[in-house]
Amino acid sequence: MSSGGQSVVTIKIKRIYDPLIADDGYRVLVDRIWPRGIAKQDAALDEWARVLAPSTRLRRWFGHDRQRWTGFRRAYLEELADCDPAPADALRARARDGQVTLLFAARDTEYNHAVVLARYLEQRS
Repeated sequence: MSSGGQSVVTIKIKRIYDPLIADDGYRVLVDRIWPRGIAKQDAALDEWARVLAPSTRLRRWFGHDRQRWTGFRRAYLEELADCDPAPADALRARARDGQVTLLFAARDTEYNHAVVLARYLEQRS
């Protein structure tokens, strides 16, 4: 489906600890550090996009504290705006061609960087 000549980009997010399913499509780990307890050969990744993860400083400051969510979200979007656009552009292009699933290790499925990144990619398609 297209709108104004552009394809719609829809990106799923899920925990890397969740089972692999057929409709995951292109699976991308978007954490800066490798998740605990997951063997690399078992992760079924197509890509590890560390450069799209929040900086270590920002990740540590946030600490998955929901009260810091607004500040984290704003700071992470600033980091994304300041970084090389090529990795995000490549994921957007993939998502226009098929399903892309962003994988993250955080326990909180509502307040994590993958939520911000997915919306960022979808809104700039």
